[in-house]
Amino acid sequence: MTELVQNLVDGLGRGSIYALLALGIAVIFGVMHLVNFAHGELITVSAYVSYWMFTSTDALATWWVAVPAIFLTAVVTSVLIEFVAFRWVRGAPDFTMLLTSFGVHFVVQAVFVMYVSANVRNFTRPGWIFDTWVLGGVTFEVVDVVTILVTGVTLALTVWLLQRTLFGVSLRAAAEDFDAARLMGVRSDRVIRGAFVLAGALAGVAAVFWLMRSGQASPGAGVTPMLKGVLAAIIGGLGSLPGAVLGGFALGLTEVLLRAWLPESIVGLTDGVVFGLIALLFIFRPQGFISVGHAERV
Repeated sequence: MTELVQNLVDGLGRGSIYALLALGIAVIFGVMHLVNFAHGELITVSAYVSYWMFTSTDALATWWVAVPAIFLTAVVTSVLIEFVAFRWVRGAPDFTMLLTSFGVHFVVQAVFVMYVSANVRNFTRPGWIFDTWVLGGVTFEVVDVVTILVTGVTLALTVWLLQRTLFGVSLRAAAEDFDAARLMGVRSDRVIRGAFVLAGALAGVAAVFWLMRSGQASPGAGVTPMLKGVLAAIIGGLGSLPGAVLGGFALGLTEVLLRAWLPESIVGLTDGVVFGLIALLFIFRPQGFISVGHAERV
């Protein structure tokens, strides 16, 4: 029982990051009908900003400065990607928009490879992430507890934003039916720009904890979190905001439980087993956990 509780806490900590990433992807999909494979570049750019801060001056080499810098970097990068790339292909076919997201992904990687380095750059991780608490025989990693709490607050603020503000009402209306929302006075430019700001903010929170754990910057730093976020969004039901959160937690818990329960000789196949389980889910429930009616694209 103690081991199960331990695994559940670890899984929720990992799933919290996936949930934030999946929610950002679901927000963009809701208003643009686009699976944004450039979402991971928000973490890549944030990673290099962190590396620069920790290697430039002692005044910047602290996580008290790095945390808001990472958050703001993710938001600004998200808005820039929308302005530079996606704004000009809104009326294009879905496949064109998908290729654009891949294009942004490869361009950002190439820029860092050519002008920085293809090598992995390490920077200081906060010492407290290695601390643990023991309660009732269960060892809690401080980073998992903090991640879960911050994610809970972030999701609560997101719910309030979507339910209680004019922007949230506009965003939800656009996700339901963009054409009808525009006829009712919703301004498409403002809603889409706001969606990218919100997605960037959610990715910024996730990036803080992802980079605290990894302490690394590389051109491909955002690939793994992007893939996890996309998978979680699809598992939960692409376009469903509650489904994205549910899918993120489900994916995190599944990974941790499989690593705990699989024989040591095949524990390296955890990702393969996860993909197999996802394939089975799509066979019996192809729409994911929560079925949604997708909006018409702008």
